[in-house]
Amino acid sequence: MKSTLLLIALAATLTACGSKETAPSIKAVQPALTQIVGAIAAESGQLYSGEVRARHEVALGFRTGGKIVERLAEAGSNVKAGQVLARLDPADAGLQAGAAQAQYQLAESEVTRYRELRGKGFVSQSALDAKEAALQAAKAQAGLARNQSDYTTLRAAHDGVIVAILAEAGQVVSAGQPVLRLAQAGETEVAIEIPESQYAMRHVGDAAQIVLLTEEGVILTGRLRELSSSADPVSRTYSARVAFSAPQAALGMTARVRFNVNVSTELLIPVSAIYQQGRQTAVWIVAADGSVSLRQVQIKAYRDDGAVIAGGLARGERIVSAGVHRLSAGEKIRMIESAQ
Repeated sequence: MKSTLLLIALAATLTACGSKETAPSIKAVQPALTQIVGAIAAESGQLYSGEVRARHEVALGFRTGGKIVERLAEAGSNVKAGQVLARLDPADAGLQAGAAQAQYQLAESEVTRYRELRGKGFVSQSALDAKEAALQAAKAQAGLARNQSDYTTLRAAHDGVIVAILAEAGQVVSAGQPVLRLAQAGETEVAIEIPESQYAMRHVGDAAQIVLLTEEGVILTGRLRELSSSADPVSRTYSARVAFSAPQAALGMTARVRFNVNVSTELLIPVSAIYQQGRQTAVWIVAADGSVSLRQVQIKAYRDDGAVIAGGLARGERIVSAGVHRLSAGEKIRMIESAQ
């Protein structure tokens, strides 16, 4: 009897254990970057990042050599035309000017005396002419020495901003050696670099839109003023200058320049959105409920800024723009808008 009861209890226990259901595993919804096809391409063109520069920049240097004893301007200082920026040691120039002035005074005295002697017939006209010529030479030498003495003071040639310091007090410089760089007040422009693949698309005079990072909502108009015909040997890009008018733009600001604002109807998508399966090219289409499905597309061309779609996509459809190799058909995702 006891054995029977024990078997019944054991069977009931096994039945109860077998009736418990295992909780199904819940797959987490993974996030994915998405974007609307054509939303960016419809309003953008070629976008470049550059720096605000003055159209005219001048390297300032002394017209004579010597030791810098004083520098009165700092980088970023606003200066006026004629303002003193730096000085050389004036001792040597002062001595030369004094010697030249003494020679001039001596020559002047000689000419005065010879004129009196010539009036009395004691000297010939040729002797007087020689003294007159010596006086003119001494006068010119004295003027040159005074100029050399004045050249020990460096002054601003124009109103503007000091953008670079190229020599410091105590340094010995030669005549003409750049000491400061002055950005002349007036016209401003954005210095950009054009990639080799886009060089043929750009022409002097092209209209452009400029956006300063400090004024994100303000769009300024400009034009391509200058385009170098020679590529940089290191970066293989072409230097360009885009002229624009913006009194509030400080030199050195970062600016974005956009050409061809009214672009064609080509559909451009990021290369990271392409899912390659052998020879088949596809993209993940995002449905309204967040599920994804794979669709084959035709690529017209690959460019630096993305892939041009020839068929298989329509403007306004949402696609996954990154992480395409982690998805599977029918999977639901949490959509994150791409920041472009």
